[in-house]
Amino acid sequence: MGVTSDLLDRLDLRAVDGPLPPWWARRGNALYVTPGLPWPADRIRNLTELKVSNALVVLASDIEDATWVRLHGDDATFFVGPGCLLPQSEIHCHAGSAIVLTEQVTCTCRGQLDARNGGRIVAHPDQLWASDVLLATDDMHRLQDAETGARINGYGGVIELGRHVWLGRDAVVTGNVTIGEDSVVGMRSLVRNRTFEAGTAIAGTPGRAVRTGVTWTREDAP
Repeated sequence: MGVTSDLLDRLDLRAVDGPLPPWWARRGNALYVTPGLPWPADRIRNLTELKVSNALVVLASDIEDATWVRLHGDDATFFVGPGCLLPQSEIHCHAGSAIVLTEQVTCTCRGQLDARNGGRIVAHPDQLWASDVLLATDDMHRLQDAETGARINGYGGVIELGRHVWLGRDAVVTGNVTIGEDSVVGMRSLVRNRTFEAGTAIAGTPGRAVRTGVTWTREDAP
């Protein structure tokens, strides 16, 4: 799912049993963390509010400042690698779905991540997300043809952001989306069911390539 063996080799991960509720391990769930991460009571509470089974959670960054982290079903996978910042973010991982933030994923504030219906969100290293971005694998509700009953909107998409991607404020990424490395998604853009090559500047609703051959830096320099 985007986590390399090199990254795993660099992490000092330890299995954690407490202060998790007794049912956590009995139902085949596993939590691995790096030593020294804080475990505030409210974070444990919303992570384990629903009695899920066979979930895998790996934390190599402090998510204490996240507003909400919840597993909504069995067989969910949630991986947060080193150097990630998710202040006031809401993270929802549903049954059979996965959220994988490999390394250095920086969200300014209030990011929303929702993986459901077997979909997954994979962010490769060195992401910069401005405030209020939304990444969702589908629309969360069924839109169907009134006559035939056939579903119209997508179901359980895969979102993959390549290395070094910058999402502007209020950007929405949903459905089956691949964004290549070094790319930029402009403020309030909607990227839905599209693939973009590396080094693409994307803007608009729906998002389209407005320039190719770009890259970016975290410094605000002339």
